[in-house]
Amino acid sequence: MNINELTGITGDTICAISTPQGRGGIAVVRVSGPQALDIVQHRWQGKQLADMTSHTVHLGQLLDSNGEILDQVVLTIYRAPNSFTGENVVELACHGSTWIQQQVVQTLIDAGCRHATAGEFTRRAFANGRMDLSQAEAVADVIEAQSRAAHHVAMNQMRGRYSDELKSLRDKLLHFVALIELELDFSEEDVTFADRSEVTALARDIHGVISRLADSYSDGNVIRNGIPVAIVGQTNAGKSTLLNALLRDDRALVSNVHGTTRDTIEDTMMMGGTLFRFIDTAGIRQSSDAVEQMGIERTWQAIDKASVVLWVVDVTSADTSMAHDILNHCNGKALIAILNKTDLDDDFAARSELNDLLPEGTPVVAISAKRDSDIEALRSLIVETASLPDVDSDAVIVTNARHYQALTRARDAIARAIDGLDHGLSGDLLDQDIRECLHWLGEITGTITTDTILGEIFSHFCIGK
Repeated sequence: MNINELTGITGDTICAISTPQGRGGIAVVRVSGPQALDIVQHRWQGKQLADMTSHTVHLGQLLDSNGEILDQVVLTIYRAPNSFTGENVVELACHGSTWIQQQVVQTLIDAGCRHATAGEFTRRAFANGRMDLSQAEAVADVIEAQSRAAHHVAMNQMRGRYSDELKSLRDKLLHFVALIELELDFSEEDVTFADRSEVTALARDIHGVISRLADSYSDGNVIRNGIPVAIVGQTNAGKSTLLNALLRDDRALVSNVHGTTRDTIEDTMMMGGTLFRFIDTAGIRQSSDAVEQMGIERTWQAIDKASVVLWVVDVTSADTSMAHDILNHCNGKALIAILNKTDLDDDFAARSELNDLLPEGTPVVAISAKRDSDIEALRSLIVETASLPDVDSDAVIVTNARHYQALTRARDAIARAIDGLDHGLSGDLLDQDIRECLHWLGEITGTITTDTILGEIFSHFCIGK
């Protein structure tokens, strides 16, 4: 099966709107495929496309299927193979009326195009060797980036820094395989190509690089999805009110009835140039209600997954009966204790009791979430308390769960090879582990892949990309 068959690429010429849906100043419709120039020429009134050089821009009229002027458009031409997809590509910038956009696509379909599926332009770029699979996935990450750090990591990956790192690993592994197979070929002769210490050193070097990439996923996940912040406390402490105050939006239902929140509520916000993912949780208390118990169990799960925990205490009641349970789950987490409802009680009698319970150095802040009092100071404290990963300009950071899974399996394979070297395992068995390591790295870049994997990856892209 060749790469076009594997990726589902046919000889069709495709088109789609590449700008966001809706009305705007302009919209861009992209056309890609072997007949792109001919199809557009049938609907184009202006300079002949055959006379246009690649990467040039032209003003003209686009005609509908009846030969009437549909819109004045700006046409950009990219000739194969020097285009995003590696095929002939034409991009038409039309006015952003939703009706005009639909009519532009329709007239192109009438002229011989097929409407593109989700991610099909990028899928063609991969199939035509314009980028490997990890770079193709980075295209979607660039589009979805919600912070400077996420954008930086995605751009590094799209530009090939991650691919270069994997290629270097692959070259080392192939060298390893060559040494092992030469040893097998000449096993009955007195010829030495590399002693076991040299091969072991090479294997350990490979293991170290794979481990570094796999270990970077914890930071990469935070950069991509936001730093998780769990808002916890007993019922009616003001957790949902605090979420709304932090987000500056009525995101969560607020009530003075105990146990209103039965499930987690999540939303994100940029603070200090970093994306934070706030999680409002069910109030913690002793309850016989089965549904409420499930909500409380999800609260414990949210704490376990959080990087920062905001423990909200109602100063009007100062009930700390569940404090030990909360603190046990918060062990090792960045914790901020919040004395809420200071608009109702400014005596802060709960502060001394809390100080006796909290780990030394835990910040305590007094606020009124309802009155939006000292919320800005709390935001600053959250940013200061959170452990923000440093993004080096040259660092390769893994943000993709599929890549992380492949890297951990590759690491397991090379670890088995190292163990085999340490125990004098035969070369043919070592060769199997090294080839398995190569297999998992190949799944990241697309050197080794399946149509099922490709279908899953590109199904998450937007149409037009």
